[in-house]
Amino acid sequence: MSVSGIDIDDPYTWDFTPNVQANGMNIMGLVVFSVAFGIIIGRMGEKGRPLKEFFDALSEAVMLLVHVVMWFSPVGICFLIAAKIVAMDDPEQMFGRIGMYMATVVAGLSIHSFIILPLIYIVFTRKNPLMHFLAVAQALLTAVGTASSAATLPITIANLEDNRHIDSRVTRFVLPIGATINMDGTALYEAVAVLFIAQVNGVSLDAGKIIALRFNSYQKKSKLL
Repeated sequence: MSVSGIDIDDPYTWDFTPNVQANGMNIMGLVVFSVAFGIIIGRMGEKGRPLKEFFDALSEAVMLLVHVVMWFSPVGICFLIAAKIVAMDDPEQMFGRIGMYMATVVAGLSIHSFIILPLIYIVFTRKNPLMHFLAVAQALLTAVGTASSAATLPITIANLEDNRHIDSRVTRFVLPIGATINMDGTALYEAVAVLFIAQVNGVSLDAGKIIALRFNSYQKKSKLL
């Protein structure tokens, strides 16, 4: 099949722009530097206390700022969606396609969230995962509403410290790293999004290409590791 002069099945017709580098943030480098910097501050003892208090205050300020942004984000998202709907030529047909796309993503996320993750929790802790879900219910609902682990981070930390009584030294070290690196939902979403875009543009993908797409999404998920 040919799209814009490019044959999907013929790699020789694919157009690659050479010597182009995408500008982006080195997340893994930033994480490693932050961990090493925190260890050094901790080993400095009293000399490093002013710097530690500064970063503690900065962390609290960012948490409060995220809370404010979360309150106003639904209004902004509503107007962004409204603008896209107005620009559609055939909203009814597009809504039908988007509805199937949303159902596929939600089904995949539900299987991962309510089957895979609870099984992992049971295997490693030998405890009832339902109690853990109830303890972090506020964080889960916030994550569903914002679709952002970074925006949900302050509530996740509060739920685990207040409801599960986990040491703050653990939550404030593990959760920011997990919110930055762990991208299970992103890996699932990107694979489904590519299939959706291909179908909208009339591009047929065989089983081999779908499997390759699946592995590529996992590779993208683990690119920070």
